[in-house]
Amino acid sequence: MTRHKASVTSPAAPVALLGDIRALIEASHQRAASAVNAELTLLFWRIGQRIHTEVLAGQRAGYGEEILPTLAEQLARDYGRGFGEKNLRRMVKFAATFPDEPIVATLSRQLSWSHFVLLLALKEPMQRDYYAQMAGVERWSVRTLRERIDSMLYERTALSKKPDTMIAQELATMRDAQRISPSLVMRDPYILDFLGLRDTWQEGDLEAAIIREMESFLLELGVGFTFVARQKRIQIDNDDFHLDLLFYNRKLRRLVAVELKVGEFKAAYKG
Repeated sequence: MTRHKASVTSPAAPVALLGDIRALIEASHQRAASAVNAELTLLFWRIGQRIHTEVLAGQRAGYGEEILPTLAEQLARDYGRGFGEKNLRRMVKFAATFPDEPIVATLSRQLSWSHFVLLLALKEPMQRDYYAQMAGVERWSVRTLRERIDSMLYERTALSKKPDTMIAQELATMRDAQRISPSLVMRDPYILDFLGLRDTWQEGDLEAAIIREMESFLLELGVGFTFVARQKRIQIDNDDFHLDLLFYNRKLRRLVAVELKVGEFKAAYKG
């Protein structure tokens, strides 16, 4: 008579323990990837800075055109296509566009080389600084950064309407204190094509469409907005008023009321 050994099943790991260990592993992988990204970005900056210094030392306009192809050929052979001529030119432009290494070191902990490649295409220094700082503070993906640039987000902020000295001051405050001001958040105009309104419509149609597409509307409003209420009743000097839409901005720590109007409307915002 043949006897079969009873199969022994290992006890299942506690769900909470398994979840905690997985979280630790994922966090470690994320930190490692972030550290590698930061080191790689700084490497590209230093290579660009070294080449830029060499070209300037050459004292001839065509010197860079002479050495870059040869240098790229040798580096690409030793270290791969990432060090080809096109990328070397980007590195030189990177170092020339972002000349302050400590700022690059800080941003490189938040932004990848692909982020910087997008930023290098921007011609205006204030515009470029705005997107760099916002992408870092808000942890924008490369795709999100591209979408924000394509939608001309900076040009629609209240900040962009100010003198350059004030823009630089607010951007420096955001960089140093990680604090976002109202002029960095509020936009003019807001683009609401995603609401799908056609032909003629009334304020009620606009409000209903916003409620229906609230997720997209919050993204268009910008950083830190949370929906609070619709047709919120408030009382001022014994008179009742109803706010069309009420939001809270956790970055500004302020309530933001939205009054919907059809036709021309002048915003009452003051920076």
